[in-house]
Amino acid sequence: MITTALGCRAQDSSTVLPSSSSAASPSNAPRGERRGALGEADGAVPDGVTVFDDAIPAVANLDPALLRALRRAAADAADDGVEFRVNSGWCSPEYQNRLLREAVSRYGSQEAAARWVATAATSPHVSGDAVDIGRSDATAWLSEHGARYGVCPIYRNEPWHYELRPEAIDRGCPCVYADPTQDPRMQQ
Repeated sequence: MITTALGCRAQDSSTVLPSSSSAASPSNAPRGERRGALGEADGAVPDGVTVFDDAIPAVANLDPALLRALRRAAADAADDGVEFRVNSGWCSPEYQNRLLREAVSRYGSQEAAARWVATAATSPHVSGDAVDIGRSDATAWLSEHGARYGVCPIYRNEPWHYELRPEAIDRGCPCVYADPTQDPRMQQ
């Protein structure tokens, strides 16, 4: 990763989440969790969404400072022919819990799933503090230029996952964690 190659400062904190499209079985839903279909209102992202799509809750509910930084970066990236597509942004706790159940099913254990998906209590997606950017040209552009906007990669195994680190504008992005299991915020 370019951040590591150029050097980085000590990391203070961060998160996770690759999205998945398969529906969770209502019988696996924890007691008190809404059952049934979860859609755009919960943070599901249709194909082709960009950081400028305010009608999509996954974009509209991002932290305003993160969204402003992403939009500034996206406008400059567009000059280089790069478009920032959003694969995941803000999501509801119910949607995050579904993603985690799907990851446990896919990877075989809670421990293995934790390398890819956080709990609703720890995920910065639930708070609107993280975005997963699609397309390799966009993630490559952000890896190279994101610090100028305070938008930084967080996990080595998730090159699509970005969070706002305003101090990066002056000091560069912090070192990335190998995966979310190395992130102290995920230990809560």
